[in-house]
Amino acid sequence: MDKVICVYSSSSDFIDKSYFDLASELGRAIAVNRDILLYGAGMTGLMGATAKAVHAKGGKVIGVIPERLNQKGIVYEKCDELIVTRDMSERKSFMESNSHAFIALPGGFGTLDELLETITLKQLKYHNKPIVLLNTNNFYDPILNQFDCIIDQCFAHQESNMLYRVLSDVNEALDYIDTYKPTEFEDIQ
Repeated sequence: MDKVICVYSSSSDFIDKSYFDLASELGRAIAVNRDILLYGAGMTGLMGATAKAVHAKGGKVIGVIPERLNQKGIVYEKCDELIVTRDMSERKSFMESNSHAFIALPGGFGTLDELLETITLKQLKYHNKPIVLLNTNNFYDPILNQFDCIIDQCFAHQESNMLYRVLSDVNEALDYIDTYKPTEFEDIQ
């Protein structure tokens, strides 16, 4: 409760309905849990579905968007607070610093970029916040296999898989965040 939860997700409207259902479910649950959504300020795709669902349940939405993308038709203009950054790097930095937790819904290259940077920053001990991959429809299985390969071939320590939690249920994700106890990791770089 009362946590700022950063959600990374797709802005595409051309994906399977099941992903929109997941995004809406997450948005509603964030609002019901009295948490705050912090996200990339998009009005389309899973980004927009999550934000609209938060608002539908009376929750608060903070959007963070680079000035180049701050355009009608792209930005969700109903954000309770809209932060406009210079560029994508500043946007990611703001989102990482101002969140208590991170949830990655399925998404494209931008979502993966944000997720991997957040995991890397945790690995390097810049933060020790919970990170959840919502793995609906086994979306993240291929990248999780790559993570296993990275660990199996000693490009990362075995403990690296403890940097994030893979779940498929929205309520489990929020429960994990609510009960999260930071773990002190050995140097696992």
